[in-house]
Amino acid sequence: MSRVGKKIIQIPEKTEVVYKDRLLTIKGPKGSLDARIHPFVDVKIDDKELSVIIASDDRNADAFHGMTRALVANMVTGVSTGFVRVLEVNGIGYRVEVKGNTVVLSVGYSKPVEYTLPEGITAEVEKNQIKLSGIDKQKLGQIASEIRKIRPPEPYKGKGIKYLEETIQRKAGKTAA
Repeated sequence: MSRVGKKIIQIPEKTEVVYKDRLLTIKGPKGSLDARIHPFVDVKIDDKELSVIIASDDRNADAFHGMTRALVANMVTGVSTGFVRVLEVNGIGYRVEVKGNTVVLSVGYSKPVEYTLPEGITAEVEKNQIKLSGIDKQKLGQIASEIRKIRPPEPYKGKGIKYLEETIQRKAGKTAA
């Protein structure tokens, strides 16, 4: 059995969980998320606890057990507290601003790059940081990755867009002869 899959998920207050016809719906103060549950595993709901159990003898069932439990735990956390990802923009003249659901990045190209955020993801800008927030952890990570790819950090001066917790391995530049 999966170590991750064995862990029980606590359902917070004001969070409602419904499991019917292999469709898990979780509603909370921040919003609602749905997920199809794989036939190898099943979800059991007791009072304020949720657990994922193996429902198949297949040899891949253990992997689906741990993965499904992790995805369900992320859904519960997302609808109750939400997720935040912070990107940092470094470079002389690099600027970021938010216009509605569009992030406008001036990061050294001839024209500003406009990135439209999908529904469910919001952005705030404070100085040189972009704070992305949403309830779906996978979608939030994907959006943060796509914004980072617009101008990835370079190793010589550290200019570019990076995650706040990321460290850039710096290289020494050319030395004068």
